[in-house]
Amino acid sequence: MRQSELFTKTKREAPKDEEAINAQLLIRAGFIDKLMAGVYTFLPLGLRVLKKIENIIREEMEAIGGQEILMPTLQPKANWIKTGRWKTYDSLFKFTSFYSKNEYALGPTHEEIVSPLMKNFIFSYKDLPLYVFQIQNKFRDEKRVKSGLLRSREFLMKDLYSFHRDEKDLDKYYEKVKAAYFRIFKRVGLGKLTVLTFASGGTFSKYSHEFQTLSPVGEDKIYLCEKCFLAINQEIMHAKSTPSPASSAMQTRPYEYISSCPKCGNKNLKKERAIEVGNIFKLKTKYSSPFNLKYRDEKGQEKEVVMGCYGIGLTRLMGTIVEIYHDDKGIIWPETVAPYKAHLIKLTTNNQQLTTFAEKIYHSLQKANVEVLYDDRPDVGAGEKFIEADLIGIPYRLIISEKTGKRIEIKKRNEKKMRLVREKELVKLLNH
Repeated sequence: MRQSELFTKTKREAPKDEEAINAQLLIRAGFIDKLMAGVYTFLPLGLRVLKKIENIIREEMEAIGGQEILMPTLQPKANWIKTGRWKTYDSLFKFTSFYSKNEYALGPTHEEIVSPLMKNFIFSYKDLPLYVFQIQNKFRDEKRVKSGLLRSREFLMKDLYSFHRDEKDLDKYYEKVKAAYFRIFKRVGLGKLTVLTFASGGTFSKYSHEFQTLSPVGEDKIYLCEKCFLAINQEIMHAKSTPSPASSAMQTRPYEYISSCPKCGNKNLKKERAIEVGNIFKLKTKYSSPFNLKYRDEKGQEKEVVMGCYGIGLTRLMGTIVEIYHDDKGIIWPETVAPYKAHLIKLTTNNQQLTTFAEKIYHSLQKANVEVLYDDRPDVGAGEKFIEADLIGIPYRLIISEKTGKRIEIKKRNEKKMRLVREKELVKLLNH
C-alpha cells in the first residue's frame, strides 16, 4: 500500500473526549474514527488489524470443530420473552417497528436465536455433539463508555455455541475451548499476561471462567495466584473481614465464594487489575429448555440438549493490545496482528536513482509476500515521517535515503538498534 494513496491522516493531538489510551492512539494514528460515544468506524489500517485478529480466532475455532454461521442482528421480542430476559437484560437495545408495530431487539448475544435455530437440525443423539460459531456486530446499551474499544455500544464479537447430549461431553469440550483460547491470546501477543480467572456462573453453574489480561487500566479486580497463574474475580472472592448485613445477604446468590487458589490452595493471592478479553460458560439446559430443544437417545427417550457458550470480543481485544503495547511515541503492534509487517520510508529527495531504488525494494517485498506500507509522499519531511511511523507502530521501519545508498536501514519499532542491509538480506529477514 502506498501511503500517498491512503486517504486517512494522522492527528497531532488526542481527542479531548477520549480518556482511554487505546482510543487516543488509534484515533490519532488513523486506525479508527469516532462517530459518537461508544461507536467507531474502522478505517483501512484498523480494519486490517481487526481482520488479522478475526482470522486467528477463526482458525482456532475451526481447529476444535467449530462451523461458522452468521445469525441475524435483528431479534424478535418473543424469543426474549421465552427466556425471561426481555425485562431483565439491562443493556438490551429495544425498538418498535414503525410499520408492523412489532417489538425487536438489537442482538447483544445470541442464545435466543441459536437455540431455536438448532431445533431444525438436532433430532437424535447421532446429531450431537455440534459446534457453531459466528463473528458479528453486537449492540449493548452501556451506561459508561469511556474506555474506548474496551467498552463500547457496538462491537465485533465471536461467540461459539456447543450442543451436547450430557454434561460429561460438555465438560470435555469445555477443556478444548480453554486450550484454544490460550492459543488465541498467545498468537495475538497477550499470552504471558492473560490468566484463567474463576468468576460467577450466574444461574448457569457454580462458576464460569474469564480470561483476564493484566493491565493497570483494567476495570476488573482479580486475585492472582503467582504459583499457578490462576486468578479469582473479586466478585466471588470471599471477604476476610467481618461480614456486614449486606455481605451476608450475598450468600444467597447462585454462586459460591472462593478464598484461595482453586488449584494449589494458596491463600496469599496478589490483587491485580485486569481487562476481560474472553469468557466461557456451561449453559447446561438454561436456553435449550425454553425452546424445547431436545434429542432422542439410543432408547428413543427424549432428553434436553446441554449447551455451552464461549465469547471473545474482537474489538476489545484490539483495544487491549494497544493498552499493553505502546510507548510515549505511539503503538507497538505485535507482528501477528500488525496492519503491515514493514513500513518502507523514502526520505524526500530529488534523486531519481534513489526513487527508482525505493520502488524496486517496494516491489521486491510485495513479490516476496511481505506486507508493506510504502511512505512515498514527496511533500512530507523526514521528521514528520518518523513521528508518524512511530505513532502507527508497524513492527519494522525501513529507511531509504542518500545516506543509505544501495542499502536499507532496518529498525524494529520496539528497539533502538538499527542496521544496514542489502536487498536480498532484507527480503530474507522479513520473509522468515
